[in-house]
Amino acid sequence: MTATPPPRDEPIVDYPLVNEADAAAPTPLAQRLRSPRTIVSIIVPLGILVLLVIALPGFHLDQLPGNIEHANPWWLLAALAVYYLGFPLRGYRWSLLLRGAGTPIGVRDSTEIIFISWLVNCLVPAKLGDVYRAYLLRLNFVVSLSRTFGTVFIERIFDLFAIVLLGLAAGFWSFHNGLTPEVQILFAVGLVVVAALAIGLYTVRNFGQRIVDRLPLPARIVEFYQRFEEGVFSIEARQVPLLALVTALIWATEAMRLYFVILALGFGLSIGASGAFFVALIASLLTAIPFTPAGLGAVEFAIVGILTSLYGATQDQALAIAVVDRSISVLSVILFGSIAYVLSSKTRGRGGAAKVIESPARST
Repeated sequence: MTATPPPRDEPIVDYPLVNEADAAAPTPLAQRLRSPRTIVSIIVPLGILVLLVIALPGFHLDQLPGNIEHANPWWLLAALAVYYLGFPLRGYRWSLLLRGAGTPIGVRDSTEIIFISWLVNCLVPAKLGDVYRAYLLRLNFVVSLSRTFGTVFIERIFDLFAIVLLGLAAGFWSFHNGLTPEVQILFAVGLVVVAALAIGLYTVRNFGQRIVDRLPLPARIVEFYQRFEEGVFSIEARQVPLLALVTALIWATEAMRLYFVILALGFGLSIGASGAFFVALIASLLTAIPFTPAGLGAVEFAIVGILTSLYGATQDQALAIAVVDRSISVLSVILFGSIAYVLSSKTRGRGGAAKVIESPARST
């Protein structure tokens, strides 16, 4: 699967930042947080969520604190721990992808960058944390941004495959006695997503370069695409099973977080681990919606809707589960991620001295 890079006479260290079409630094985080678009993307879904909870008769907000305050702290601690176990797994996976693209980055560095980018994704819309992740890597290690975007892209593809396939498997296990029409619709959507991803990857792999060559594009754009494709298809076939396993473990941490939250609240729901996998993975699919930070609004409605319509939870119980689960997956990241953002040297580019990475694929 390794793409053949275009011939180069100079090593990667001779590619200065200003010569890359994709190398413009993103807007500073503080400025991005003050932008009207970011403020609207946070306030509007929160406002709609609050208004609907107040308007619908099944919700009793006065009971929400009581439903949460009696939660088992040990199960909550387990939910927090298993969720944060996913970050070094994500760092290890990205490190593997970067090494395949000729950028040997350590797991600690990749994990730190990913965690800070998660903070950005929780605060601003449009998945700008992924852009910021590539920027931080370029700021600290002199690498190609377009290649880095390629590794982030294929990482997202692995995630989508894992979410859909694991979600389908969990759904079949959870609803083995019969699939309701709602579940059948979700399964159909999942199969369409998998088919579209497979066709898209096949098209890019076999026809992408030909299409770009035939278009009247500037040379810099063509070079950007070539490096991007190198990042996407830099992994070798023998690495795919390992990457698939790590990806499955990553999403298992997401599902187990929700399962431990349900156990902590002690509502006695007969959902099981397979049901928690199904709910968590379907909700995670909605985080791909780029209009709000971390899928704010859409994910909460998905969790409440699935728990009430498919697993017999009351609206109050489902709302408590959604609030606690999102507090761990979003609010805790904002808290700990802000601390990491302030303390990390990665946000400052190691004092302005970026580390040079010699890429085997680009060296003389």
